[in-house]
Amino acid sequence: MSDARLTPFSGKIARESLRGQVAAEVFVPGEAARVITPVADLALDPAGGRDRQLILGAEVVVIERRAARAFVQADLDGYCGWVDAETLGAPQTATHVVASRGTHLYRAASIKRGEICALSMGSRLAVLGFEGELARTPEGFVPATHLRALDDPEPDPVSVAERLVGTPYLWGANGAFGIDCSGLVQLAFTLCGRACPGDSDLQRAAFGDFLPEGSPFARGDLLFWQGHIAMALSGEAMIHATGHTMRVLIEPIAPALARIEATGTAPYFGAKRPD
Repeated sequence: MSDARLTPFSGKIARESLRGQVAAEVFVPGEAARVITPVADLALDPAGGRDRQLILGAEVVVIERRAARAFVQADLDGYCGWVDAETLGAPQTATHVVASRGTHLYRAASIKRGEICALSMGSRLAVLGFEGELARTPEGFVPATHLRALDDPEPDPVSVAERLVGTPYLWGANGAFGIDCSGLVQLAFTLCGRACPGDSDLQRAAFGDFLPEGSPFARGDLLFWQGHIAMALSGEAMIHATGHTMRVLIEPIAPALARIEATGTAPYFGAKRPD
């Protein structure tokens, strides 16, 4: 059976690439769009709650519009689901990404003239020019120091993740307003220009073989449990978003392994070392 998270089929309308594979009423090429709000919750069920989250500037293909909802497939990782249709707008070629934990979008080329909204790390923007220390975008102005050019990706996912220490834990979320374990890993890898699925089981399947049991941990290793993932900072410490403390934190690996094992709910699978 295909994975609904990665299958662009709303139950009624499917993307053209699925012709001959699913029993859809209609097959469509889809309509390119992008997220125009700071975040957009993505739900597998049209009336369901958040399963994942899309960040401002995320590119999607709209497969079906139904009342105030839209069924989309994210370009980043192929994840499919329903979003509020009002969170979508016309495509726009992004040039920069918010690389700081967060920033503000200002109405004018002055930080004293008031902000429009807060933006999360990972927000993708089209920079049209610079006015002093602010970058001008179609939506407003953003401090240039908070941005990084998309053609100059970050070198180290762990360093990216460390900027999010203290971020509140929020299941299914992907940004600085709240984030879960797999969202933290995906966001860190994305800013480094590296492909990464959205959920921990998909991440476990994507990153090759497990290290031999007992292998020492190294910076960047991914540690997997049933329904959970963490990143090693070193041989002794790891960073993760956890419901145990409801935030992103750094903690020693050995006590964390023991604590999670003691719950009896999340078996430890081992560690992988992404190429």
